[in-house]
Amino acid sequence: MRRFMTFLAIILLSGPFLASCQQGDHYQIERVGMLIEHTINDQTWGSKGYHGLLDIQENLNVEVLFREGVQTQQQVNIAVEELSNQGVQVIIGHSSIYGEFFNRIQSSYPDIQFIYVNGGYSADNLISLNFNSLAMGFFAGMLAGEMTETNQVGIIAAFEWQPEVEGFYEGVMYQNKNAKVNVQYVNGWDESPLALDYYRKMREEQVDVIYPAGDAYSLAVVESAMSEGIYSIGYVNDQQAQGGQSVLSSTIQHIDKLYVYALEQLMDGNLPGGIYNFGFTEDVISMGTYSNHVPQEMIDLLDHLIEDYKDTGLLPHQS
Repeated sequence: MRRFMTFLAIILLSGPFLASCQQGDHYQIERVGMLIEHTINDQTWGSKGYHGLLDIQENLNVEVLFREGVQTQQQVNIAVEELSNQGVQVIIGHSSIYGEFFNRIQSSYPDIQFIYVNGGYSADNLISLNFNSLAMGFFAGMLAGEMTETNQVGIIAAFEWQPEVEGFYEGVMYQNKNAKVNVQYVNGWDESPLALDYYRKMREEQVDVIYPAGDAYSLAVVESAMSEGIYSIGYVNDQQAQGGQSVLSSTIQHIDKLYVYALEQLMDGNLPGGIYNFGFTEDVISMGTYSNHVPQEMIDLLDHLIEDYKDTGLLPHQS
């Protein structure tokens, strides 16, 4: 387990600090904190959260603070207490693990609004922001089903509960009923050695399009696919910079946009404690740049179906 890092970054803005208060239907926020499970320098999930925090600072004119390497209940307790003493009014937990951690302590901090991602815990001052990952996986699956030449595609997921796994399978079957989907789980967001082991086994089974639906290991799989001349679909970030034209596209989660949107809604009094879902419709999920290997007809089809989904809320096989 990585050592708990006590590094605290504070970005100061001009103007006096004003304590949080209710002003009619508006919630005045002057200081926001973020807890990050690993590091802001991972070029995947952690760095996206950090950039979202910087966007909050820039767009909403608040002071922001963060801590890295916060992974246990004890570490969360220490970090939350210190941030509370520094006048933080909103604490964002940039991982699904923080739902349970925050739920245990939120009643002790009624003046702090807790926010985290991808979970089912909520309270008056606890908000869960969820990505609609089923649709994300579906459109990735359609692309994989179209582009496979061996009719063997694979997804290496972090956990069985990820909706994008079901979505990917359904998308492959919708586009190509002759394809077979190889599904493997590494039971962790950063299990690169195990993910690469599954990747090699999939290659032995002639998998020629692969979707690494995890955190740090997605880059390792994308780069391996590029070196072996097969296709991949990027995850969370647009990963063509790492995988070149072998990356057919990427399913991008714009967590930075989601955090800004959530804070705007909170400041306007429109985001009480609860569980919320966001996706293509709110433009916090999108497809990335398409490879020049993808036929224009397929790109047009995906664009059309995504627009239909935004309008109706129904995936192609549901309508």
